Amino acid sequence: MGLGMNAAANALAATPVDTVADALDVMEQLDAALAPSDGVWSFNRLYWRVTLAVDASLHSGGWAWRDPEFIRILDVVFANLYFSALRAAGGPPAVAPSAWRALFEARHRSGVARIQFALAGMNAHINRDLVAAVTGVCEQLGIHPAHGTDQYADFTSVNALLETVQEQVKHEFATELVGVADEALGRLDDLLATWSVDAAREAAWCNAEIYWALPDIPLVEATFLRTLDRTVALVGRGLLIPLGVP
Repeated sequence: MGLGMNAAANALAATPVDTVADALDVMEQLDAALAPSDGVWSFNRLYWRVTLAVDASLHSGGWAWRDPEFIRILDVVFANLYFSALRAAGGPPAVAPSAWRALFEARHRSGVARIQFALAGMNAHINRDLVAAVTGVCEQLGIHPAHGTDQYADFTSVNALLETVQEQVKHEFATELVGVADEALGRLDDLLATWSVDAAREAAWCNAEIYWALPDIPLVEATFLRTLDRTVALVGRGLLIPLGVP
């Protein structure tokens, strides 16, 4: 199996999940099952921490969510798309979405820093999956994705949480960079500078609005998603270029 570990496969057997708590449980099991040298582990660690932060904000009452139910449902739908991609990774290569295959094919590649793997996972999950998640949840709730709505305001509020966790995880991953040549570190800094959480999530919301507005013609919808998938895959492969990290 692509994951290569029975414990990881067992965790995914419990998916799709129905609650954020269940999603967190699966991510925790994957964190324990996957080896830290596996690129998927790096993304899962970051995603797990982000989901924990969002879940805590939903329960604390200290975060001014306008439509917490939208965020709660979006978290579940979004996580299930990640789990679905992981399950597909255990089958033929062409089964997993192109955007995710960039990470799956490079997950054991040498010379790639953990933060690169984490960003490649974010690229696939935000730029591809989030489009489908937003439109799916809006359809479920009988609303439509649009700027200026309470749902959009909450959607953008997640950016601050994500950026905070990303910086924390980035510092944790930095321990592997001790002793790395300055040239490699410079290339890594240049690569990280190309990634923006705000820009990626804004693009995902805009693409969700476009996808929502497409005529109800299966061929047009399929072409849009296929093109998006392939474009995201190209970005992912660029994020995973070996930089000489041990």
